[in-house]
Amino acid sequence: MTTPGTHQFDVLDSELLHESPILALRRDTLAMPGGGTGRREIVEHFGAVAVVAERDGEIALVRQYRHSVQDRLWELPAGILDIDGEDEHVTARRELAEEAGLAADRWEVLCDLVTSPGFCEETVRVYLARDLHEVDRGEAEHEEADMTFSWTPLEEARAMVLRGEIINSIAIAGIMTAAEVLAGRGEARPVDTPNPWRPQALAARRRAAGVGPDLKKMP
Repeated sequence: MTTPGTHQFDVLDSELLHESPILALRRDTLAMPGGGTGRREIVEHFGAVAVVAERDGEIALVRQYRHSVQDRLWELPAGILDIDGEDEHVTARRELAEEAGLAADRWEVLCDLVTSPGFCEETVRVYLARDLHEVDRGEAEHEEADMTFSWTPLEEARAMVLRGEIINSIAIAGIMTAAEVLAGRGEARPVDTPNPWRPQALAARRRAAGVGPDLKKMP
């Protein structure tokens, strides 16, 4: 029996179960402590970015329909890293423009999070954007055509988290870390800080199949 915390969970076999434009499902067989094996289903994902856009003590929030919970949720402007090789900061700038009609001259990294580590490899880098100005939002489609936008005092957004009115985990992480940074109790990281957590499996398989630059296209 190995000492707890030292076992190497080698992948003995891997099977692709399902693939769709923005995610895939695979089953890995792992070497478990004590000599046995175990199967784990993993949802593959491209990863995503989100933005806390702050202006005079207020932040930009959007309210968007999410069919998984069949309700509209308060969220941060955000988007999937579905363009092959695109830097996360570039994606964040585009999503802020498309969802909030905003651009920023000052960018920093607030936090990185794994949204559901028990079964999904999605990670999200959350940025703090300041020195804002308005830009053309462009044409919205699908759920985003129904999206609403609101400037909300940061302290009220924190209170909405604590009252259970904001339940999107990415928004909670961004709001609470932004509150710490903007209150001087913490420091954001430089915008070019490397991100070792960005998922690679789904993007690599699409790339190998000749898909790109839009990785949402099916092989």
